[in-house]
Amino acid sequence: MTNTTIEPSIQSSRLWFIDHVRVFLTVLVVAHHAGQPYGPTGGKWLIFNPERAEILSPFFAVNAAFFMGLFFLVSGYFLPGAYDRKGAKVFLRERLRRLGVPILFFAFLIFPLVSYFADSDKLSLIQFLFQVYLGQGQIQVGHLWFLMHLLFYALCYVLWRKVIQSDAKFNLNRQQIAVPSHRLIFTYLIGLAIATFLVRIQYPIDTWKGVFWIIPAELAHLPQYLSFFVVGILSYRHNWFRRMPTRRGFIWLGIGLVAALLHYGYSAGRKHWFPVQIIAKGGWNWRSLLWSTWEATICVGLCIGLLVFFREQCHRPGKWGKWLSANTYAVYLIHVLIIVPLQFLLAGFAVSPLLKFLVVTLIGVPLCFLLSDFLRRLPFTKAIL
Repeated sequence: MTNTTIEPSIQSSRLWFIDHVRVFLTVLVVAHHAGQPYGPTGGKWLIFNPERAEILSPFFAVNAAFFMGLFFLVSGYFLPGAYDRKGAKVFLRERLRRLGVPILFFAFLIFPLVSYFADSDKLSLIQFLFQVYLGQGQIQVGHLWFLMHLLFYALCYVLWRKVIQSDAKFNLNRQQIAVPSHRLIFTYLIGLAIATFLVRIQYPIDTWKGVFWIIPAELAHLPQYLSFFVVGILSYRHNWFRRMPTRRGFIWLGIGLVAALLHYGYSAGRKHWFPVQIIAKGGWNWRSLLWSTWEATICVGLCIGLLVFFREQCHRPGKWGKWLSANTYAVYLIHVLIIVPLQFLLAGFAVSPLLKFLVVTLIGVPLCFLLSDFLRRLPFTKAIL
């Protein structure tokens, strides 16, 4: 099934700069997880390092402010085109294979072993699986929560296209909407900040809940993730990634960078009135409102700005660029299998946590891409990775 009403530029021309964006984000995810044992973070991790590098605090905060939102934005962008080209049945079958299979594989084969070896009460593996992992419903999906969200959003999109709005009606009178103006972008930023603040009154940062009991979600960032996914869909339909004026994009890049650098600068000073431990708790207070606005500014500024920056500065990738881009999805899936053993190997060394972070990152990133390349060459993984 092919949608003939889509603009030719959208159908025929690949957005090569998005490949660069994906590589950048994937490396950032690996680095973010490489630093988990070594910086002040509220999340749980398998390796615990007693010494912490305070400089990693703004690194985590700035990353969390925008990088998964940008992932959702890009993912939403490519969703409508895939549906239009393949139709509902093929689209869903492919999504179940590409997203569902890795989720099941890691949830029932990889993460049970990881949880078992990390558990302090050394039951036998069979006892652990039946009493703790399965019996108590502690099934883990780890970083693949992102895939579960994408799969759920894909199902919702198909439902919307097939039930709520028929394809015939969807394709009538479709005209491109103007690229968002500064005023509209600012209005969205304020709306995102308010929605985030309201959610965090009840659900602070690093509080995870099961949406519909099975989809793990950090609700503190859900307004960002969901709205950016929808904006990605609109961006595809109205060609905003290509049409966003360069000057407008660079202005928002500057806004995002200034907001991020201010956070780094503030973190380097004394933190009496705005400690991370307090803002992470959310609640009905001015600190939570200020951080929600600050975070939304970083997010909106960097997401718009980085897309325009990569569009203008990075064109069709060469051989190595294509190789990196082709491996980003697999690297996202398997990087913890490289990062965690490296962190474990460094656990006994009496060196600074910042040095450990740099070593794990600089060694782990290339190893992840090499392992991904090997796995993608296997016959039974080609259709998934």
